[in-house]
Amino acid sequence: MNNELLEALTLLEKEKNISKDTLLEAIEQSLLQACKNHFGKADNVKVFINPNSCEFNVHAEKTVVEQVEDPIMEISLANAKLVDSKYEVGDIVNVEIKSKEFGRIATQNAKNVILQKIREEERKILYNQYYSKEKDIVTGVVQRYIGKNVSINLGKVDAVLNENEMVKGEVFHPTERIKVYVVEVKDTSKGPKVLVSRTHPELVKRLFESEVTEVKDGTVEIKCIAREAGSRTKMAVWSNNPDVDPVGACVGMNGARVNAIVEELRGEKIDILNWSENAAILIENALSPAKVISVIADDDEKTAKVVVPDYQLSLAIGKEGQNARLAARLTGFKIDIKSETQARESGDFDDFYMEDDYDEDGYDDAYAENYETEYEEEGYGEAYAADADMP
Repeated sequence: MNNELLEALTLLEKEKNISKDTLLEAIEQSLLQACKNHFGKADNVKVFINPNSCEFNVHAEKTVVEQVEDPIMEISLANAKLVDSKYEVGDIVNVEIKSKEFGRIATQNAKNVILQKIREEERKILYNQYYSKEKDIVTGVVQRYIGKNVSINLGKVDAVLNENEMVKGEVFHPTERIKVYVVEVKDTSKGPKVLVSRTHPELVKRLFESEVTEVKDGTVEIKCIAREAGSRTKMAVWSNNPDVDPVGACVGMNGARVNAIVEELRGEKIDILNWSENAAILIENALSPAKVISVIADDDEKTAKVVVPDYQLSLAIGKEGQNARLAARLTGFKIDIKSETQARESGDFDDFYMEDDYDEDGYDDAYAENYETEYEEEGYGEAYAADADMP
């Protein structure tokens, strides 16, 4: 019996990743519960289990008395002398309890205690396993639609992809493998409940971390992301190594890296731009691929005035205002964009540092032209820019 118990515990430990010590503790508690059910109480009952052989014994500590009033807690001196002649009144005698003497109900209750402990430990292990994946991406297999939500199998648990966390227009098919972002893991009585997303901006960040070595090892930092899921994402990057081009690293050879992420996001456009501590430069970069004449940024008010060439106004604003909206979300600035003609007519044009000051900051027209050329040469211009967004 002990060998069978040892084999069973070893198998449970291997299959369900529940430690043998935890299972032995459950058996101990079940035996105590069985004693309580059988005798009415078990305050004086002790259980000893050998973890190596799984041999166990149960005994009750009884006090030696002349006249027994409580047979569960006390033993007569005569009976104690039968165990050992040295016992005297007031001594404690360990009386062995045979577990096979327990009734059917007590035995069933003990079994339920063990099974309940196994379920609790299994649920705890699953929760800890998936809680460690919170705020990260995982690959799952689509199972079925539950109303407008989707059930996704992540291996040992099922996750729920709610309708509001799905990209508009995305359709999934059973057995299809998709990557999702783990938003939250809740511990419930039925096991861990995992909530995932396909629209979260961090999904894009995690995809770049898995695809781009320089991002994963920290050489290239993703400073901020603005996303309209299913349509377009803007991402500002920075390199901690002057010899590493952050944009080029994220794009990859012939756009291989960014293309893999675009494919995973089912064609969502991704604009990758250089991050700068200078708010004006960051705003100019964020409005790419539109060419910017001048930017005045107010760091305190978090507002910015931008002038673009007349023919670039629609490109800077983007289809339905998307380019300007994402740029504002990325930089945290409220951006007012005007064409050169509009700025002159409104009298705002005189407020802009058009020449000397602008040139001193190192982001004049020549810089803008070079940046635009570099943008095209790196392979993320026409493919990922706003050409498709123009009215």
